[in-house]
Amino acid sequence: MAEIALREHDGGVVVDVWVVPGASRTEVVGAHDGALKIRVAAPPEGGKANRAVREVLVEYFDCTDATLVRGATSRRKQWLLSGIGLPAALSILLN
Repeated sequence: MAEIALREHDGGVVVDVWVVPGASRTEVVGAHDGALKIRVAAPPEGGKANRAVREVLVEYFDCTDATLVRGATSRRKQWLLSGIGLPAALSILLN
């Protein structure tokens, strides 16, 4: 996968995510401007899209949790993935 911003953080990894809410289906698409692009079927209302992105990240990276760090109302967000290290996250992105 193209360049996606990942940074080590205490207890996990921070990943930049570009979200497309209201899509026809929920899926990890690839890279977009240095971020992991995720489409979610959930609308961007009442935090529904953010909750859907959280579920996608936890499943995709097989981590224990994902916490929104920055960008609650923006398409570009930063998420802290708990219970995963940088080498494991990179390996998942490369496969």
